[in-house]
Amino acid sequence: MDNRVFTTPEGLLTVEAAQKVLNRSRASVYRYANTDPNTLNPPYDPSRLNPELRQSLEDPILFHPNEVARFAADILGMKQVTIHVQESAETTTHKLLRAILSELQSIRELLESKPPS
Repeated sequence: MDNRVFTTPEGLLTVEAAQKVLNRSRASVYRYANTDPNTLNPPYDPSRLNPELRQSLEDPILFHPNEVARFAADILGMKQVTIHVQESAETTTHKLLRAILSELQSIRELLESKPPS
């Protein structure tokens, strides 16, 4: 069985990744999560699984790996909780963005090296 979970580019876990780490159903993860339909970011609750701060109620719920590990050990009593954060494989989009950044840096260097007119 493959126990690897992947994070978002920011290094956060989705509900699906937290579900896999906690070995619980998706519904259970939502029950554990410290969320409220009327409050965007409720105060920290040590007995709940606290998501990262969101900008709007439409944003997906994301969890920091350390928070998922804390919840698993402290609340669920799981032993040996280890989360290895892995970046997802580099995509064509990442390569393209890296090439664009390199080109923009070259243009900037060229413009800065020109003497003022």
